[in-house]
Amino acid sequence: MTAVVLHHGDALRWDGWESDALLTDGRLLLLWPDGHGAPGPLREFEEAERRRERAQKEAAHWRAATPTALDDLADRLLSLSQTGERASPDLLNALRERLEPAFPDPVARALALLARYGAGSGRCSGSPLHEEMPGLLLKDVPITAIVASLQDFRADSHHCAGAVRHLVGWKSRRKQKKDIAAVPEPVRIRLLQEARASGDHDKQARAERWPAPTRAR
Repeated sequence: MTAVVLHHGDALRWDGWESDALLTDGRLLLLWPDGHGAPGPLREFEEAERRRERAQKEAAHWRAATPTALDDLADRLLSLSQTGERASPDLLNALRERLEPAFPDPVARALALLARYGAGSGRCSGSPLHEEMPGLLLKDVPITAIVASLQDFRADSHHCAGAVRHLVGWKSRRKQKKDIAAVPEPVRIRLLQEARASGDHDKQARAERWPAPTRAR
């Protein structure tokens, strides 16, 4: 007895072959079991295709938000999600060295990082590794510069989305609760509205738990 295995709708595997036989149209083959009472493989294949398309769109969105100064490092960052590696200290230092002369004004630099962090999947957990970079760099940006950037006339929903993602992230800042409490109430309201409008229930739930703002005396 022998068995032929359909591998993720992409290839056929048989012990008599040295390697898998790649399929030109895996979906077409999966239509046969689907029509004979076994719809599971086709459903799994189509769901995997949807995830793949969504990931490609998110990566394109993320790359489009890349500041010009970092263009030549974009592929290196995207490769992190392919290799499963996290950004090394050397890579983060290289990014800082590019950003600081490109955006000498701290507010402009914060805007660039927030816009980048607001792009891509937008998820606070389970996001591709390459999307972590702006959050790691924002960790060192004073909360006063982040607030000033959000109050800047150039700030829009993309920057607010990046700020929400950063501030609700797990241990995203060294004094996270204190920094969030220092955000002025009008800015906090805008960010909470952004979290609610995102459709991301995890993000909204995290934002709803923010500590009360520190009021001026």
